[in-house]
Amino acid sequence: MNTTRVPFLLCLAAVLGLFASCQRGNQETTLAYVTNGIDPFWDLCAAGVRQAEAEFGVKCEVHMPPKGLVDQKRILEQLLAKGVSGIAVSPIDAENQTKFLNDVANRTKLITHDADAPKSDRLVYIGTDNYKAGRALGKLVKESLPGGGEVMLFVGRLEQLNARQRRQGVIDELMDRPAQTLATLKFDKVAETIKGDKYTILDTRTDNFDKAKAKSNAEDAMAKNENLACMVGLFAYNPPACLSAIQEAVKLGKVKEGQIKVCGFDEHDALLQAIKDGHAHGTISQQPWKYGYESVKMLRAILNGDTSGIPANKFIEIPIKVVKKENVDDFWAEKRKMEALLKK
Repeated sequence: MNTTRVPFLLCLAAVLGLFASCQRGNQETTLAYVTNGIDPFWDLCAAGVRQAEAEFGVKCEVHMPPKGLVDQKRILEQLLAKGVSGIAVSPIDAENQTKFLNDVANRTKLITHDADAPKSDRLVYIGTDNYKAGRALGKLVKESLPGGGEVMLFVGRLEQLNARQRRQGVIDELMDRPAQTLATLKFDKVAETIKGDKYTILDTRTDNFDKAKAKSNAEDAMAKNENLACMVGLFAYNPPACLSAIQEAVKLGKVKEGQIKVCGFDEHDALLQAIKDGHAHGTISQQPWKYGYESVKMLRAILNGDTSGIPANKFIEIPIKVVKKENVDDFWAEKRKMEALLKK
């Protein structure tokens, strides 16, 4: 054997070993948090990701697909090609994404957040019980319209399971139906008016995350339904769109101030200000920063071989917070604290 080659070979082996070790280290600490769109709601989730990133010493990428399902699929494929060790995703169309999500789960650690894909091989879902949250929103509508009235629902899209669950929760609450379970949830048809003893749900308008369409939906609802008494926004940007449409209608004398109540989801500043000023009754916050934080925390634990935090039903529930005039200032202060994390 040529002994002069031994030091060279040993050195080469050491370099290759170090390179492989670095690759493994990067994979062990690189996680991805993928949303279903772009919205201030997701910025708050990202703040939770950054909080967990600093606390647990892991590297996290946040991706927000601007163009829906195709864009989300492209992002996930790119992440798999990079070899990320864990992904938390909010599926846009769980029913039709299941096969693809199973492929993702076969190649990395996969969990879902915000919206679930219960038929997929994801390890756990982190989010709100959206049916329960929908019923809480229905209670806000009842408080704002104790005598009953006509209600219109507004949402981005109903392909997402969380949107359908929220909608059904509102419907069941306003119709005074018994509570359903997530496992056996039955959904009312979309294109129909639903009448109860006190409340009538006229329709559910979708906008596919088009903010201009969201506002025009609200304008059209007022134009076609003179007795409309409450607008209910199921996604973060829907209540502000409704408020903007109402404000313009008031200025034009088409509706009276306070004639149409507004209740909603999430914590857009325009909605919080409207609650403070008395122009909206309340909102249901999912505390989105906890989505980001708990997703990173869970993925890190899974990568470390600790699955003890995954419950038998594979659902980690993030509690909702009901925000009304009496607690809006305290809640807003908490939100601003999380937003400050993104500016550091």
